[in-house]
Amino acid sequence: MGIVKPSNSVAFADEKIMNAWKEVEKTDSEFSKHLLRAKEDILKNAFCGEQIPKKLIPKEYRKKYEIDNLWKYNLPNAWRLLYSVTTPSKVEIISVVLDWMDHTNYNRLFKY
Repeated sequence: MGIVKPSNSVAFADEKIMNAWKEVEKTDSEFSKHLLRAKEDILKNAFCGEQIPKKLIPKEYRKKYEIDNLWKYNLPNAWRLLYSVTTPSKVEIISVVLDWMDHTNYNRLFKY
């Protein structure tokens, strides 16, 4: 089994992502429930997703978010939640949601 370390919090990369998340939460849809489950899982274990190899992290994400790690959490119906893990101090782990997308857009982003 891999690393198991809880996140102290789940944050959002920017206001646009945060507002989109809040809009989905309001819908009380199945997708909303899956996003909330993802958040709970990430809070329990920041490393619960699948780590994207560093060489495959999209350049626009590296530049825009200044990240050096990227994790993928698989959602139902081939949707993907992308997040990064940061440690602002030795005792704090914050998971930052960068995006979520369907499989087609995921493939485009990673040029598959």
